[in-house]
Amino acid sequence: MVYSLAPQPQVLSMTDINTYSPILITGATGYVGSWVTRLLLEQGVTVHITVRDLKQKSRYQHLIDMGQSLPGHIHFFQADLLKEGSFSEAMQGTKAIFHIASPFKLAINDPQTELIDPALQGTKNVLHQANQTPSVKKVILTSSCAAMFGDNIDLHSFDNHTLTEACWNTSSTLTHNPYSYSKTLAEKAAWDIAKQQGQWEMIAINPCLVMGPSLSPDSDSESLRLLRQLKDGSLRPGVANIGMGIVDVRDVAQAHINALISPKAEGRHIICGHSSSFLEIAQILHKKYGATHPIPKRALPKILCWLFGPIMLKGITRKYIQNNVNVSWKANTEKSISDLDMDYRPLDTTLFDAFESI
Repeated sequence: MVYSLAPQPQVLSMTDINTYSPILITGATGYVGSWVTRLLLEQGVTVHITVRDLKQKSRYQHLIDMGQSLPGHIHFFQADLLKEGSFSEAMQGTKAIFHIASPFKLAINDPQTELIDPALQGTKNVLHQANQTPSVKKVILTSSCAAMFGDNIDLHSFDNHTLTEACWNTSSTLTHNPYSYSKTLAEKAAWDIAKQQGQWEMIAINPCLVMGPSLSPDSDSESLRLLRQLKDGSLRPGVANIGMGIVDVRDVAQAHINALISPKAEGRHIICGHSSSFLEIAQILHKKYGATHPIPKRALPKILCWLFGPIMLKGITRKYIQNNVNVSWKANTEKSISDLDMDYRPLDTTLFDAFESI
């Protein structure tokens, strides 16, 4: 199946992107990174891609195929987020960096080594290398709305119960929402490094839950895992009614590009197409696929989520359930629309394309 990248022509001139060629992309093999890579190659940009092991071509064969079929040029380099100086060769001569690489996993055994270390140390290693690479003029950091809040109940302390770019996550820890904690630490460290130099400008992209079709055949995206559970019957009895923001992966990729070329882009940007919920996701999918797949259309009582959630889903705690189930979520996306010229896809388009891709 062929998926379109943009819902309609963007206001910004894509010809401006070539002034930054070549561009380094970390995490290009992943869910978001693959779409960013595709968009750049379509515009004829030369991209430098870092992978953990050049010998494991199956992990990035889809990128090799892109490089052979699209106008741009692609070069692969081996690099490790945890090794200082690992990005030196890949960064030479590049004018811009998309630092996308960071693990997104909920079911983990050791949050320090699986989440915190690669997110935090990886960000430090990439940006310290940028300081040593004179050609670099701009860094686009892929952060997350998770760096702005930890639990939905946190929004009750924000103005109008709404997430904005001024918000920071203060409730997550190594033991509670460690993924959110990793994104918070990494983004704060990035801003600290950025403010201590004058060579390059940094802009942060803060997506909410990313959904949509995957270009990688073995994507380990958590959002696609949720959709697989809806599809295979794991959640047949019902879903937890958790409020969440949802954005199409193709829109996130476009936001990265627009952040690089827009003269208005600065600071942080919430990237969110819809303030929604897990229940709404299930109900939309049930209307189209309910006759052929065991997709639930009702919410489980909170007490049942509290009793059985931690047993059924690794990484889910009763504290998380208490602070998120039956709690709505809302974000202000005015900055991304005005400064990045974002035009978000309809929610059902995102969900249907994602469901078909799995």
